[in-house]
Amino acid sequence: MKNYNFLFIILLGITLTNCGGTKKGENSIFTFDNSKFAAQYQPQEAIELGILNPNAKAIDSIEYFVNDTKIETKKGIEKINFELKNQRLGYQNLKAIVYFEGENSVATTRIEVVSNVQPKALKYTIVNTYPHDIGSFTEGLEFYEDTLYESTGLNGKSYLRKYDYKTGKVFKQVDLDSKYFGEGITIINNKIYQLTYQDKTGFVYNADTWKLEKTFTYDKDIEGWGMTNDGKYIYQTDKTEKIWRMDPATQKMIDYVNVYIGGSKIPSINELEWINGKIYTNVWQKDAIAVVNPLNGAVEGVLDMSGLRKFVKNPEAEVLNGIAYNPKTKTIFVTGKNWDKMFEIKVSE
Repeated sequence: MKNYNFLFIILLGITLTNCGGTKKGENSIFTFDNSKFAAQYQPQEAIELGILNPNAKAIDSIEYFVNDTKIETKKGIEKINFELKNQRLGYQNLKAIVYFEGENSVATTRIEVVSNVQPKALKYTIVNTYPHDIGSFTEGLEFYEDTLYESTGLNGKSYLRKYDYKTGKVFKQVDLDSKYFGEGITIINNKIYQLTYQDKTGFVYNADTWKLEKTFTYDKDIEGWGMTNDGKYIYQTDKTEKIWRMDPATQKMIDYVNVYIGGSKIPSINELEWINGKIYTNVWQKDAIAVVNPLNGAVEGVLDMSGLRKFVKNPEAEVLNGIAYNPKTKTIFVTGKNWDKMFEIKVSE
């Protein structure tokens, strides 16, 4: 547990706590029987769902829902046993529609499902160190066809660039309109996708010509932070604990997972990189990288990157941000906002 607490502090800056709790639904006729509800549940557990009937109404049937998906219908006031193994981490909204005496009434509550994974402490070795443009307020970093692409932020200073990471020589660059604050990028199906911060606007470029093919509006009321892809879908962050999954053809959000380490969610997850079936993500304002299972949001490993700070000489260097995996060398490249260096690393347990 000592090691687990240490990883927790790296990611969140606080000691390990239980921050769960149920939210009681308000209903004048029926309520969920939450007398035996736990503060938090893990995916291997099950929960008994039932309804209190304080006015002794004649109940015909009850329909039970989890996150607006109907899971079971019961005659009378019979309870059900609901297994949590297929639920994503985070709060689950429970609803029951109670049919009685020719009428119906709704009861609601919620529970929290947290991670049962104990993350591993990962370590890294520096393979190479390269120069990095200190004027680059790095938001996105990704390799495509053995070439490094970078997206930067700040109004009036945002651009999309590809360059020789060994020398810093710029091959191509597109400057964003000064009204935009650039954010994460990813490249899939020979198209470059780029986000903006609070304008709810994204761009799609042709990866060969760099022609702007489309400007799209986010279909959710979210901010644009980091991006990556698995070859089929795009994954995107929004400053919260969520990682959204997007259809690249339509730019519509399909679903999301909540990122949890143990019993706590991790807010402000930022830059993303897909590496061997896992998502590596920066945590904003933390010199750390979390390795996340994209299927359920559970943190499976943590990299303490604070040791890189001693090599960064720019006194105005900001936070760690920028993760790019080079499949050719099987190494990871990391840098930060206004860092004067980029590091090529290998990761191990």
